[in-house]
Amino acid sequence: MGMFDALDVSASGLTAQRYRMDIISENVANANTTRTENGGIYRRKVVTFEAKGDNGMSFSSVLGRSTMDLSNAVGDGVRISSVQEDRTSDVKKVYDPSHPDADENGYVYYPNVDIITEMTNLIDASRAYEANATVIDSTKNMLAQGLQIAK
Repeated sequence: MGMFDALDVSASGLTAQRYRMDIISENVANANTTRTENGGIYRRKVVTFEAKGDNGMSFSSVLGRSTMDLSNAVGDGVRISSVQEDRTSDVKKVYDPSHPDADENGYVYYPNVDIITEMTNLIDASRAYEANATVIDSTKNMLAQGLQIAK
C-alpha cells in the first residue's frame, strides 16, 4: 500500500456520496412531478455502489484472500455501478379531478418518492461523506507527522 492509497480510497467515497446526495436531491425536487418530458410520472432513483478493482469477486472471496495475506486487505475504493428507477415501490394515487394530469376517473398518480425516506438517506449519505472527509484529514495529519519525524 502506497502513502496516498488511503487518500484515493476516501476520495472515491467522497465522490460517490456526493453523487448519491445529488440523486436524493433530484428525488426530493421531483416529489410532486406528475409528468416528465417523456410523458410519464417521475420515478424515484436509487444509486448502487460497488467496490473498485475486485473484478466481480464475492465478499467471502475477498475476505478469505485478505485474511491469508494482509497486503491484499486494502481495497481500491468505491464506484457507482448504476442509477436505476425504483420500480419496487408503488406510485401514489390521489383523487383530484381538478388536476390537469387527472385520469378519466379523477385520479392523479404522484411519484413513489417518500420525503422521510429521502431525508433519512440524505443523512446517511452526509454522514458517510463526513467519515470519508475525516479519514482524509487524519491521513493528511499522519503524513505530515511522518515528514516531521523524518527531519
